[in-house]
Amino acid sequence: QVQLVESGGGLVQPGGSLRLSCAASNGTFSRYGMGWFRQAPGKERVFVAAISWSGGTTYYAYSVKGRFTISRDNAKNTVYLQMNSLKTEDTAVYYCAADEDGGMGSDEGPYDYWGQGTQVTVSS
Repeated sequence: QVQLVESGGGLVQPGGSLRLSCAASNGTFSRYGMGWFRQAPGKERVFVAAISWSGGTTYYAYSVKGRFTISRDNAKNTVYLQMNSLKTEDTAVYYCAADEDGGMGSDEGPYDYWGQGTQVTVSS
């Protein structure tokens, strides 16, 4: 069973930066498409970013494009989400997810494994 563990969340002021990490274990990480999703209080979970198994292709939600960067290190079985120019509306629990088939879509359905989430709070 693949396990995903997110870290790096916290409290940051508007305009600040955070880097989230998601470490995978018990699977063939280098074959997986990886995604980040987020869920704000009282709202549904939504897509943030995704990356192909090789790292050569990335895909972003419009709301974060140009501010967030997804990357991965297959040697470390880890995917990252660098978040810059944070806004209060970025406040949410952030989840990473893995697609065994190597997909990198914006829908939750194809993702097979999920982490427990890490809280990001953007507030002054």
